[in-house]
Amino acid sequence: MKARVHVMLKNGVLDPQGEAVRHALGALGFDGVNGVRQGKVIELDLADGATEADVTQMCEKLLANTVIESYSVEMG
Repeated sequence: MKARVHVMLKNGVLDPQGEAVRHALGALGFDGVNGVRQGKVIELDLADGATEADVTQMCEKLLANTVIESYSVEMG
């Protein structure tokens, strides 16, 4: 079974990497980009029987810093 976890900084948390990307895009002539938020995607290959609750625990304990990041889980 596969799971995909999307991790993003919470709204209101400064995103210096996103700002650097926005600035670089402007320098390359892409003037229509007003903001960039950068995150990460983690793909997990799980043993049969793993549940979304298992993946949620993984996120809470390791995969996401829940103080400043939010996450969503896709199973399938």
